[in-house]
Amino acid sequence: MNPTLAHWNTLPADEAAAVILPTNGSQAWAEQMASHRPYPGEQTLFEVADHIWYHLSDDAKQQAFDSHPRIGQRHAAKEATAQSLTWSSQEQTLSDDERVQQALAEANQKYEETFGRIFIVCATGKTQQQMLAILEQRLHNDEETEFAEAAEQQRQITQLRLRKWLAAS
Repeated sequence: MNPTLAHWNTLPADEAAAVILPTNGSQAWAEQMASHRPYPGEQTLFEVADHIWYHLSDDAKQQAFDSHPRIGQRHAAKEATAQSLTWSSQEQTLSDDERVQQALAEANQKYEETFGRIFIVCATGKTQQQMLAILEQRLHNDEETEFAEAAEQQRQITQLRLRKWLAAS
C-alpha cells in the first residue's frame, strides 16, 4: 500500500480531513473522504473521491472553486491552503505576453460578472492561450451547463492532486 495513504488512514478524522483538503478545497468533501477511511488502495481512494464529489451540494462545490486563484494569477480570490496555491502555481503556465495576460484578465472579469464565480479549468498541460480560448468558449454556456463543466474541471483537478499527494511519499 502507498505509504502516504497507509499513514493517512490512521490519522484522527479531523486531521485526515485537514491533510486531504488541499487536493480539493471543499471542507465537506474532505470530511466525507476522511469518514470513509480506511481505503485499501489508491484506486478505491480515487473512486470514492469522485463519488463524493458527484453527490456534494452546489455550495460545497463552490467552496472548492473558491480555493483556486484566477487563471493567470497566483492567489485565490478567497481562502486556499498553502499547498493548494503551490499546486495551482505548478499547474498554470504563465505567459510573459502582456496581451495574453490582459485578455485573460478581461475574460476572467467577464466570466465572473456572468457566472458570479471564478473560471475553473484543469490547467495542467495547457498554455494560457489555450485556457483563454476555453474561457471564451465557455462564456457562451448557460448557468447550469457552465456549473456542470466547472464541477467536471474541479473533479479532474482533484484527481491530479490526489496523485501528486500520494506521490509525495
